[in-house]
Amino acid sequence: MAGVQPPPLRSLDDFLMSSARFAVPDVRDLDRWNNRMINNLLYYQSNYFLSALTEVHLLVTTLFLGFIWAAENKAPIRRFRRNHPLLAVLAILLASYLFISVLGGVAVFLFGIASPVLMVLVHASMRLRNLKNKLENKLESIGLKRTPMGLLLEALGQEQEAGS
Repeated sequence: MAGVQPPPLRSLDDFLMSSARFAVPDVRDLDRWNNRMINNLLYYQSNYFLSALTEVHLLVTTLFLGFIWAAENKAPIRRFRRNHPLLAVLAILLASYLFISVLGGVAVFLFGIASPVLMVLVHASMRLRNLKNKLENKLESIGLKRTPMGLLLEALGQEQEAGS
């Protein structure tokens, strides 16, 4: 892991907004699609990591807001929370534990791992590169292999396509 450095965070405009171009990949040309994905995974890896963290954070926040909504809008729950605040916190923790236990590893896998990975792969498949990014990626291709995504792609046997 010596010499591994985090890549730069790309601008939101380049990653997702007005200057970003998207198109469905040509599934008949798998080499080109693979090349597009690998180059995007390398070029936008910091953005992908931040996006995955944001998606998980939004999920946790949504669940927490659901508990707050129930506590504010249901009169019996609201009264119980006012009269027994410690028990209300313990009830929320117990309900969260039961929710995770009932759904088990499936929910954690689907919402915490599979959903962010799917989001990253869909973006990497559909994001078209502009000429500036292609040139930048060519210049950085050697350095990008010493990043976390470069090492992961190398471990998966995709290093030969990186930067091409």
